Amino acid sequence: MADKRDYYEVLGVDKGVNDDDLKKAYRKAAKKYHPDLHPGDAEAEKNFKEVNEAYEILSDKEKRARYDQFGHAGVDPNFGAGQGGNPFGGGFGGFGDFGDLGDILGSMFGGGFGGQRRRDPNAPRRGADTATSIVISFMEAAKGCKKEIRVTRTESCSECSGSGAEKGTQPKTCQNCHGTGQVTMGQRTPFGVIQTQGACETCRGTGKIIDKPCRKCAGKGRIRSTTEKIIDIPAGIDDGQGITLRGGGDAGINGGPSGDLHITVSVRPHPVFEREGYDIFCEIPITYAQAALGDEITVPTLDGKAKFTIHEGTQPGDEFKLRGKGIKRLNYSGYGDEYVKIVVEIPKDLSKEQKKKLEEFDDSLEEKNYKKRKSFFDKLKDMFD
Repeated sequence: MADKRDYYEVLGVDKGVNDDDLKKAYRKAAKKYHPDLHPGDAEAEKNFKEVNEAYEILSDKEKRARYDQFGHAGVDPNFGAGQGGNPFGGGFGGFGDFGDLGDILGSMFGGGFGGQRRRDPNAPRRGADTATSIVISFMEAAKGCKKEIRVTRTESCSECSGSGAEKGTQPKTCQNCHGTGQVTMGQRTPFGVIQTQGACETCRGTGKIIDKPCRKCAGKGRIRSTTEKIIDIPAGIDDGQGITLRGGGDAGINGGPSGDLHITVSVRPHPVFEREGYDIFCEIPITYAQAALGDEITVPTLDGKAKFTIHEGTQPGDEFKLRGKGIKRLNYSGYGDEYVKIVVEIPKDLSKEQKKKLEEFDDSLEEKNYKKRKSFFDKLKDMFD
C-alpha cells in the first residue's frame, strides 16, 4: 500500500472537508479524468479509478473515520488478513477491536469497553457501496437515454464460489477456536488474573482453516473485476444528480447482500439552451426591421423547430413563453416551460447609401414612434426643472 496516494490529496481537499465540498471536488476530478473525455488514455483511466476509490472511502462516514485513524490499512479488506480478510472486521468500535487491551478494559469495566461486542467472523455482511460518474449531453439528460458504463467492483470468486478454498475442497472449522475466531486467555494484571478474549492466532480470527487456497483469488474468496453495464438515464435528470443501482456495489461477505452503486451524472452544456430547474431559456436574434414590423420566426425547442409570430414594435429583451416545452419533471408527470428572449441585432458596416436611407427614415419618425424615449426625456425635464 506504500504506492497509494493519500485520498485527500487525490481529490485535492483538506482533511476536514465537509460533505458538499467533498462532492464538488469529486465531480471536478471525475470530469477531468473521465474516460469518455480521454478515450484510449490509460493514465486518465488510472486517475479516474483512483478518484472514484478515494470518494468511495471519504464519502462513507465509517470508512472515512477508519482511514483518518489508520490510513489505507484501515480500509483495505486484504490488509494483514491472510486467509480471512480484514482483521478489523469492517468496523473499529472503540477499543473492542484492538485485541487484549480492549478485552482487559472490557473485563474491568464490565461487559465490554464502550458496549462493543466482537462480530461473528462467519456472519453475513453487506458489501461496500461503490461510486462512479458518467458524462451525458444536454439532450440525453432532457429526454433520457441508455448508457454503457464500466463498473469495477469486488465479486465473489467464481472458481471457489467465495469459499476461498480450491475447487473441490472446503474450508475446515478451526479446532483451536471452534469456528468462533476468538480464544479465551488468562492474563495477570495488578488486579489479579483476568479472563480476556482475543483473535485466534491459528485462523487469524476467521474461524476457518483453508488447507488449499483457491488459485484464482489466493484464498480471499473475492476478486476485483471490471464489467460493462447498460443503465437507464431517466428523462429530466440534472447536472450533479445521482442514480443508485441497488446491489450494484461490492458483493457481500458470507452470503450477505451486495452494496449499492452510486452514479453521479455530469451534463455537458448546450450551445443554445440553458436550464434552470425544469425550465429552459434561449435567446433569438432578430433584425431591426423584424422588431419594428413584426414577423414569423423559427424557434428551437427540445422537440425540434416551432413557428412563432412576434408583434410589430417588439423591444430588445422582450420575452415570451412556450408552455410545456421545457424539461420533463424527473419521476413525475408534466414538463417545464421554454422562455425565449428577443435580442435585436443592430446592423454594422453600413454603406453610405444605407446610412443615408436610415437617416432619412429616422428623420421621418415622430415622437409618438418612440414612446419610451419621450417618457424618459419628460421625466428628465421634470427632474431638472
